[in-house]
Amino acid sequence: MATKTRKKTKALGSPIGGDDRIAIIAGVRTPFAKAWTVYNDWTEAALAREVAAELVNRTELDMELIDSLILGCVSVPMDGPNVAREVVLRSQLPNSIPATTVQMYCASSAYAILNACGDLVSGVADVVIAGGVESMSAARARFSLPLTHALQEVSRAKKLQDRVKAFTSIHARDLLPDTPSIAEPTTGKSMGDSAEDMAKQFGISRGEQDEYTVMTHHRAAKAYDEGRFPEVMNLLTGENFDQPVARDTNVRMDTSLEQVARLRPVFDRKHGTVTAANASPLTDGASMVLLMRESRAKELGYKPMAFIRSHAIVGLDIQKVNLLLGPTFATPIALERAGMSLKDIDLIEMHEAFAAQTLANLKIWGSKSLTKELGLDDAIGDVDREKLNVNGGSVALGHPFGATGARLVMQLAGEMQRRDVNTGLVTICAAGGLGLSMVLER
Repeated sequence: MATKTRKKTKALGSPIGGDDRIAIIAGVRTPFAKAWTVYNDWTEAALAREVAAELVNRTELDMELIDSLILGCVSVPMDGPNVAREVVLRSQLPNSIPATTVQMYCASSAYAILNACGDLVSGVADVVIAGGVESMSAARARFSLPLTHALQEVSRAKKLQDRVKAFTSIHARDLLPDTPSIAEPTTGKSMGDSAEDMAKQFGISRGEQDEYTVMTHHRAAKAYDEGRFPEVMNLLTGENFDQPVARDTNVRMDTSLEQVARLRPVFDRKHGTVTAANASPLTDGASMVLLMRESRAKELGYKPMAFIRSHAIVGLDIQKVNLLLGPTFATPIALERAGMSLKDIDLIEMHEAFAAQTLANLKIWGSKSLTKELGLDDAIGDVDREKLNVNGGSVALGHPFGATGARLVMQLAGEMQRRDVNTGLVTICAAGGLGLSMVLER
């Protein structure tokens, strides 16, 4: 069961940027909404454009100071795959701002933030907006490859008989659309299948998953009621833009264990435990943070929310270990690079792709035998649940693939500020057996 792990790395001894740290100045996001609902007619660029404008307005930032816009997006539109650049061109941002779209599955917007860190540390940028966007509502079905080739031949043909000939090798099955799916191309398994495997392997029961689900919904609803989501902007939707959206649409304060327990398993219908309730829903949304060096923030009169101390990105051999174990492998490296242990962390934001995935990673973290079985040197540590996802997580809030990472960063930074604590950890599992962890400090 053991998988090859990276060699131990030396603690950096200082945060990224050294004495001139990378500052998180502010964060803004849309309310997250279940796919094919309130944002049904919104494109990725349209959602992200609203967030960029709101972030600039809230911070009263001189747009001429922005050196770069970096966004994560997983299901990029075919007619504008560099979504970040489309945001620049379709907004009031100066067209001179270079813009890049990156992709690291569920960690895409966190990866965008780390790309921004690189630019800031190297000195090629002073002010960067980074984040991500996803619109599953706008994700389009594709033609099959044989039909695509036939259509290409038709477009080149000059005679009617050549156009007809192009379709002679097409079968009925080739006419079926290739709809977007959430499955691993390498293994053919869906993310839900991997969550089911994880639950079985590490003994995570249906009851535990459902209890966690109810807790994360209640925490999110309470956080909204107490005003702990100031980063969430209001949006007007609908045909006449007269329907306001102010909260994530999946959050349910009235969710109960009895209600959640009624749902049937989705991926393993006979023996499974993963349901639509204890999994994060397909979601639309966008999120962005404003980043700059500490010295630049001081020059411009900004008080940072937090600073990025360290990070780690890992890739797992998904033929040997479950692909949702990224947090378990990335976190020890990020902590070591920060010169810290889990005991030094005041708050944790872990991406909840599934309740089973979250609970399994936490179980492994506290077990010497399980971590050694996976090839790690030692247990990471037991997690105090009162420090974990204190305002709810992806199961309740939703999971727009390209936007979740930045949501985690701004949510953690904001709560660190409210509680006046010094350290925080963001950790994310991502498709393809990827994991990303980030340590924040104040």
